[in-house]
Amino acid sequence: MKAIILAGGKGTRLAPFTATIPKPLFPVGQKTILEIIIRQLREARVREIKLAVGYLAELIEAYFGNGKRFEVSVSYGRETKPLGTAGPISFMRGEKKDFLVMNGDILADMDFTDLFEFHKSSGHIATICCYSKKTCSSLGIIVPDKEGNVEDYLEKPESSFLVSTGIYCFKPAVIKYLKKGEHIDLPDFIRRLIRSGEKVKVYKMNGTWFDIGIPDDYAKAVEYWQNKDKNGKENGKK
Repeated sequence: MKAIILAGGKGTRLAPFTATIPKPLFPVGQKTILEIIIRQLREARVREIKLAVGYLAELIEAYFGNGKRFEVSVSYGRETKPLGTAGPISFMRGEKKDFLVMNGDILADMDFTDLFEFHKSSGHIATICCYSKKTCSSLGIIVPDKEGNVEDYLEKPESSFLVSTGIYCFKPAVIKYLKKGEHIDLPDFIRRLIRSGEKVKVYKMNGTWFDIGIPDDYAKAVEYWQNKDKNGKENGKK
């Protein structure tokens, strides 16, 4: 399976740090975010990776080159204008086999091979990799009845939601639903597929997931991967 990694965003949530360094090149332990992703995909037998680049593209291209030192083939799709999170999928036009799409600013310690096999076996045009995310309200929640009487009072309740990880698998047929140069984000694109009668499957990942665009998640990811690398070295792994 081939992959396209979305690495063209400005990373506004982590400004001003992204003023000189694109978010996919942020360090996590001894490696960059994007390097960790590429190495994970290589371990899952992905050998051809396209990077959709835009903001500070020259830094990403200089770092990864043709991908030889990472034992993969890396090519680039340049956004001359922002295409959103789904628009760059058009760079995969002409592909004959299923492919993976993922954000270049997330880290997931998961089994990518299992995701690939799940997607292929489903036969659906698209699969969204999802993660169960718990959130805690910082406020007390009042639950009234129909007459306006307090039925319950919940102090900082915790809720669980199934959220998109920013990792997707698609069949080549999705390309026909995209116009060349069109700006569209993945939620809108997924809804377009569904409205067109296509079926989209949910894959519930097992593992750990971080959205690097959130400062708190970035700090947690650094700590997690440093411990992961340390444990790997102690167990004799590279």
